[in-house]
Amino acid sequence: MKQLAKFSLRFSVLILACLLAMSSSAQPTESLSTLQARAKGFLQSGEYDNAILVLRQALIIAPEDLELSKDLVIAYSLKRDYTRARENVIVLCDRPNADPICFQLAGNVFKALEEVKECEKYYKRGLKKFPNHGPLLSEYGELLWSSKDPRAIELWEKGVEVDPGYGGNYYNAALYYFYTTDKVWSLIYGEIFMNLDGLSERGQSMRELLLKGYKEKLFADTDLKQVAEKTSNPFAKAYLLEMANHVSLTARGLDPETLTMIRARFLLGWFDGPAKQFPFKLFDVQRQWIQADLFQAYNQWLFLTPETLVKHEQWKKDNADTWNKFQQWQANRVFRVPSGQYYQTTSK
Repeated sequence: MKQLAKFSLRFSVLILACLLAMSSSAQPTESLSTLQARAKGFLQSGEYDNAILVLRQALIIAPEDLELSKDLVIAYSLKRDYTRARENVIVLCDRPNADPICFQLAGNVFKALEEVKECEKYYKRGLKKFPNHGPLLSEYGELLWSSKDPRAIELWEKGVEVDPGYGGNYYNAALYYFYTTDKVWSLIYGEIFMNLDGLSERGQSMRELLLKGYKEKLFADTDLKQVAEKTSNPFAKAYLLEMANHVSLTARGLDPETLTMIRARFLLGWFDGPAKQFPFKLFDVQRQWIQADLFQAYNQWLFLTPETLVKHEQWKKDNADTWNKFQQWQANRVFRVPSGQYYQTTSK
């Protein structure tokens, strides 16, 4: 009887093992892309613990997968578990195939932990490996500027020069120049940012800065020619000399309508002279808006602030077709700054 009982128990265990094996084999192994998509879904819905569970399972299957590892750091960061985020991002940045985003993630984690020296160390490591990466230059500059380190503008200027398609460096440099005596570069960089990334949350603050820049900086001096003569940068000097020809229009007050007139006349003069020495994508685009009879709409959009909102709403009612056409054009165009059109040499 004892032998029969033992046999019966072993048989039951064997059957159970077979059933488990059949159950396991009946369930197809999910692809990494499926697991990653599921994890991203959890992240988007704020279910960070579930995202972490899925990502850790996926990394058992593919421990060397860089994207999964980056997503895990993101998940820990969103959960505000910066201790584990720190552990994982250090390993991530030590990988031979670490990309620029790995070092950006490291910067974000160390900023959250207020480990400034470690944060700077990882930005430097990232830029040593990827010296022309615009986002790394921008974020390292932001770290430096948080302690008013003047090296920040050097990083932002380098970002403008070597990665002209990334908007963050234009934004940061525009803010920097707005609080200096410079009259030109906050306007130039601010408007380029608006063309690159004007629909972002930072776009509205940049609109307000641009309107103030024309009112409180560029046209604060009535004798712009004298200001131009004291300017060493050739591009800025040419810009100021041409703007000086239109100062009298400021007697009407500055709003999107008068700025449209001033800027249109500026472009006529610019393309009659300085454009040959300084080809510039921003001014090319402005001229295209004029040729399409949409320059006024463009300026309405560019200088739309709480201060101009009431007049803007009335202008839209009176010019509905023009506004709709502008919006369609804007939605379908891509703004790219060509390399080689970098003229701010005095800050380097």
